[in-house]
Amino acid sequence: MSEYQRSRTIAAPPEVAFDRASDLDSLDEWLPRDLHVQAEDPPAVTVHEDAAGQDFRALLRTERDQLRMEWGTRDDGSYAGWLQVAGIGDAGSEVTIHLSFFNEEHAPPGDAADRALDDSLERLAGLVDRQGG
Repeated sequence: MSEYQRSRTIAAPPEVAFDRASDLDSLDEWLPRDLHVQAEDPPAVTVHEDAAGQDFRALLRTERDQLRMEWGTRDDGSYAGWLQVAGIGDAGSEVTIHLSFFNEEHAPPGDAADRALDDSLERLAGLVDRQGG
């Protein structure tokens, strides 16, 4: 099993950061650029991966009262992840993303996963800022 985790501070209240992160219509704006999520009948979603040219059946659950999102593959259980937002200071948040790959053959190299997570968190911070975080 391979696991990756990254965090970033965002200058917005935790509820605002979570609302931007969990908005299904905005996921493509901050997820890795080669992943696209299409809601079916939530929590069921389809994830299209450009690099593989494939669609994957997945689940995406949000728990606003916990400021937490959880996701994973539906059919084979090979991948799961979560996003957690925590308040820090007066108007700041820390957003943490954690990924677990249960099949080593499908796990990306650590440096590539860390870069993708950092880039996603940076785009999420930009999205929150643009939308008035």
